[in-house]
Amino acid sequence: MRNRLVLAAIGLCAALLVLINHPLVLAQPASVAIGSGGAVATVDARATQIGIDVLKAGGNAIDAAVAAAATLGVVEPFSAGIGGGGFMVIYRKTDDQVITIDGREQAPASTSVEMFNDPATGELLPFSPNRISSGLAVGVPGTLLTWTEALNRYGTVSLAQALAPAIALAEEGFSVDATFASQIQENQARFATFSSTRDLYLPAGAPPAVGSISKNPDLAKTYRLVAQNPNVFYRGEIGEAIVQTVQHPPTVENPPFAVLPGNMTMADLDDYDLHVRTPVAIDYRGYQLYGMGLPSSGSITGGQALKLLEGFDLASLDRPQALNKLIEAERIAFADRAAFLGDPEFVDAPIAGLLSREYADLRRTEVGDRAMTGGRDAKATAGNPLPFQSDPSPSLSAIPAAQISDHEGLSTTHLTVADQLGNVVSYTLTIEATGGSGIVVPGYGFILNNELTDFDPTRPHPNAPEPQKRPRSSMAPTIAFAPDGTVIAFGSPGGSTIITTVLGIATHLIEFKLPIDQAIAAPRISQRNGGVTQVDSGFEATELGQALSALGHVLEPVPEIGAATGIVIRPDRTMTAAAEPTRRGGGAAMTVRS
Repeated sequence: MRNRLVLAAIGLCAALLVLINHPLVLAQPASVAIGSGGAVATVDARATQIGIDVLKAGGNAIDAAVAAAATLGVVEPFSAGIGGGGFMVIYRKTDDQVITIDGREQAPASTSVEMFNDPATGELLPFSPNRISSGLAVGVPGTLLTWTEALNRYGTVSLAQALAPAIALAEEGFSVDATFASQIQENQARFATFSSTRDLYLPAGAPPAVGSISKNPDLAKTYRLVAQNPNVFYRGEIGEAIVQTVQHPPTVENPPFAVLPGNMTMADLDDYDLHVRTPVAIDYRGYQLYGMGLPSSGSITGGQALKLLEGFDLASLDRPQALNKLIEAERIAFADRAAFLGDPEFVDAPIAGLLSREYADLRRTEVGDRAMTGGRDAKATAGNPLPFQSDPSPSLSAIPAAQISDHEGLSTTHLTVADQLGNVVSYTLTIEATGGSGIVVPGYGFILNNELTDFDPTRPHPNAPEPQKRPRSSMAPTIAFAPDGTVIAFGSPGGSTIITTVLGIATHLIEFKLPIDQAIAAPRISQRNGGVTQVDSGFEATELGQALSALGHVLEPVPEIGAATGIVIRPDRTMTAAAEPTRRGGGAAMTVRS
């Protein structure tokens, strides 16, 4: 099998070069595909095509997911890459098992709650650009270890084979699309602050033109090095370059703002561990939904909202009232998220209580037929799930105040893969903000994350910075099992809006019986326990938007919320793959056989 796949990988590289030389082939990808034999959905047609080609060559869903993710590190480097982290959910058909891999970035041993305080004044630094574009913001990356462990445990190809297509793409170049160019333009001032980033993405002092060719030979070199020996990233020359970059950010002469160095060491890289964690399982109207546990709050918070909604017959309500219930359930779940959830190595979060039917019954009494009173000042307070724990959590004997400090970047990316054997991968990966820290590791071609800004430095519990702690995440890669045996995998980027996007997709699938492509394309509504509810731009003027406003909801239009992908695998092994039709420029969905 491995010899056959080696030859297939060589052929794949040759096929890729043809696509590179004819970029218009992938100019208008389809956002939905129906077929069999396997399926891939990502935000980028090149990544989707490479995933499909891996499946056609005999690889499984894990192989294709890693190959597609590595490709996104080339063509979507401002959302994800090996300088970041993420969470992978795998369904392995042979033993009917769901596996969840925690590759979240981790704080260095020198981290303290005052890490983002101005050394001159003791005051908290401004979030942007001072906190995000600093060595202080960089956590120990976990993406590469996620790829290697996933392939070693569950894949059929080597890391070198999985990375080969991305290496070719980075070396030969790819056609710059509007999203790539606009993300550079939006971050031009930050990128121009660091010589390594400027040289790679602003070579002529301006963002590249749409349709021009972008190459990243340094990233190709990095992929080759880690393919030969992944330890070079955590214990060798790449690790040394990461530490040097964090401790001495490569700023231009006279940078426009003070760039503070971090204190990451080689010991911090060497101490990083990947965690295979117990999945969060939610039973909702006969569907079994599986997702990541802490430090990702996505499945817990989304699951709590579903438990609240289960007490309502949403399908029988008119759509404005059904969405009113959804918005208020989100508000309550986010209040509890802020109060209780954090890295499980540091916080004994009352997960069983939060997800219990009895606690949902209690909190549901706070959901009315109108928006919570208070207008722009309306916020739910945290409840008390501790009495609903079979074993009360000792570190949470007192109920913390529910405070909101939502600085999670709206970037990140999500991909979904299924193979002909029924294996499925739902994978969300990130470097946090669009463009991460803005710092490219000189000579190695990848951007470092700013994940440590996901900590809340304003209070001591439960998501405050601590040594070797992982910041709380909102990522929510999900795999659901319907009563009839259908498997549905989906997820989205978008910072804390990930939770509401994934919840909205689940609601449209289960409650409103929409097909996966329509559930993804449906208008987005995101309430994160703030005074306003964010909606897709234009939704506020629709009849449904006006009806929600009449119920007291303050709607705030934003350009886009999330960029989801999903796949439905039916019992007869036919599949529907879906991506965004328009958000973030539209995604790409393909099947092996149409």
